[in-house]
Amino acid sequence: MDDQAQPPPPNHDDPTAENDGDPSSTVLDLTSFQLHDLHSVELPPSLTELDLTANRLSSLDTRIGTLSNLTKLSFRQNLIDDAAVQPISAWTALSGLEELVLRDNKLNKIPDVSIFKKLLVFDVSFNEITSLQGLSKVSSTLKELYVSKNEVTKIEEIDHLHQLQILELGSNRLRVMQGLENMTKLEELWLGRNRIKVVNLCGLKCIKKISLQSNRLTSMTGFEECVALEELYLSHNGISKMEGLSTLVNLRVLDVSNNKLTSVNDIEHLTMLEDLWLNDNQIESIEGVAEAVVGSREKLATIYLEHNPCAKNPNYSTALKKPSRTYSRLILIYLLKSYGGFSFVNMISTKALEIYCCNTGRCPGFLLHMTNLTDGRCQEDMLYKVVARVYNVD
Repeated sequence: MDDQAQPPPPNHDDPTAENDGDPSSTVLDLTSFQLHDLHSVELPPSLTELDLTANRLSSLDTRIGTLSNLTKLSFRQNLIDDAAVQPISAWTALSGLEELVLRDNKLNKIPDVSIFKKLLVFDVSFNEITSLQGLSKVSSTLKELYVSKNEVTKIEEIDHLHQLQILELGSNRLRVMQGLENMTKLEELWLGRNRIKVVNLCGLKCIKKISLQSNRLTSMTGFEECVALEELYLSHNGISKMEGLSTLVNLRVLDVSNNKLTSVNDIEHLTMLEDLWLNDNQIESIEGVAEAVVGSREKLATIYLEHNPCAKNPNYSTALKKPSRTYSRLILIYLLKSYGGFSFVNMISTKALEIYCCNTGRCPGFLLHMTNLTDGRCQEDMLYKVVARVYNVD
């Protein structure tokens, strides 16, 4: 038989091998096939999910618009521009689409997706979009909206999105927080890396996570009514005073690192606090920190104080002493270059301990009192080996 007439060997990189032409296939993942088009790909009408992430597509295959069972569609990380995406506005067969991802393409504006009446997730992050105009046409069923890493300057046309739970607008050019009044079900708001100076949350009482790191904030006021808040990220701003936090009784994570704080205040009643990030500030007194966290001793696992003036104070030894007996896991981050006067005599129930940024290279004496310790971690290899040898930690 002539060599050219022989059938080719199986090609495991052949995208058609994903479903072998099976007309009953429901999921087709073509991630990273470097496809320029879908001419060689079978698209079974039974598909419910189609993932075309990380290819070289610059146009949309018209057959996709006939997949009436499709609920999830991803064009992430391709070469699709405004003209190429325009046909989706006429894809009436995809009335049941719930998730549309156009992240990391070449879009300059919000595409018309009004045809998708059941849309729940819409992602146009990492494009070159300059305005949110066009969002007014997005279905009011939307629960998650991602428009991070664009060139957006104003929050607009989202008033009708009453069901929205996650809003991601980080890494844009926003200066004002506005248009959030109707977001009564919003749980997560990500606005990091913008140019916002004033917090205006319009009384979002259900919100659980807020990120405003790397903005231009100078005050912490504006969060008082966010009573359900669990995580608050405010690092890399110009905040000089901790205030307006006493009502946030559900707060678990507070990150105010890389600011201009000189003291720690207004967190005495935050009994649920687990992680407190205070590094890279101007905090003078370690004793003040100890007083501030007195209410959260039962839950507090992490205090990060690196790069503060108090780290140079030789009299810090009496601070943060005698943690609660009820701690089952304690994580200490940055205790200078020694363990000083930190007392662990009462830590008989502690089973896990993590130590970072401690350069002693020796087994700390307080480990002798922690008789139930079964798990130890340390950033310094030498100390970790000592802990492992003493307590047989894997």
